Amino acid sequence: MSAPSRRAVLGAAPLVAIAGSAGAQDRAPDIMVSTWNFGAAANAAGWAARQEGGSALDMVEAGGRVAEADESNTSVGLGGLPDRDGRVTLDACVMTWAGDIGAVCALEDVVHAVSVARRVMERTPHTMLVGPGASAFALDQGFETQNLLTPRAETAWREWLKTADYAPRPNSENADWRGTPGGPGNHDTIGLLAIGADQRMAGACTTSGMAFKMAGRVGDSPIIGAGLYVDDEVGGATATGVGEDVVRVAGSHSVVEAMRHGLDPTAACRSVIERLARLRGTKVVASQVALLALDKSGRSGAFALQPGFTYAVTDAAGRTRIERAGALFA
Repeated sequence: MSAPSRRAVLGAAPLVAIAGSAGAQDRAPDIMVSTWNFGAAANAAGWAARQEGGSALDMVEAGGRVAEADESNTSVGLGGLPDRDGRVTLDACVMTWAGDIGAVCALEDVVHAVSVARRVMERTPHTMLVGPGASAFALDQGFETQNLLTPRAETAWREWLKTADYAPRPNSENADWRGTPGGPGNHDTIGLLAIGADQRMAGACTTSGMAFKMAGRVGDSPIIGAGLYVDDEVGGATATGVGEDVVRVAGSHSVVEAMRHGLDPTAACRSVIERLARLRGTKVVASQVALLALDKSGRSGAFALQPGFTYAVTDAAGRTRIERAGALFA
């Protein structure tokens, strides 16, 4: 795909419409969404939690735990690609209908960062714990520890060590870290949004972060307002791709505020992607950022910088479909 002109980057050229028709009248309202194709398995766990009487928070936690435990997913939890020192560190956050939040950054040796983030929210007076403090808290809470660096991830890391530039790479579910940063074969993060049976909302975001990152690097995923935001009056949003760019525009909060002012989820996501492109110009033409939203009426939508972003949607009848988002640089 050839790079668009700067005029197109700045929004002067017509943009493609989103594929699909989320929220169509012939479907039940959507009640759970999550990023990427692997979100389908996460949504199945979330749906099961809802059927068992769980809240929206239970739904997104259950979904996040599925991705975290999947060794084949090298962007989340167990099997995540490590930092440049060979250490797997995890970031996660949760947010509820009541504005309660919890987050962890640079958590080591504990698979289920999303559950640790929930404990931070429920059992401490704080909203975020980081590094050794987060790990110590997890141990105090009874979480089991294990080595998160799988042989497959270690092999990828050792291959990366042979490169000359030592530049961090966004993670990849297939370990092809040379692709488009944040792209469909080279991405990070699962973000999840849900509406419970009581119509209250919650969200979660969990990741192992950018592959081969500098030690201590934190992207958007555990940052409330960047990687995740929920407002029970309006809806919620989550992000994936290059976290540094999501943070620049407070991506998820900006999407929710756009919905508050009348835009549907797809249009709201698109408005923030366009703002990022205007802000960064040609600096974003070769990387991926994608935003996903679910409003209180059960309409979902998404938009991305680059083609290839997919997301899983489950409706109130329990049916799951995979949608493909529209893109600025299509």
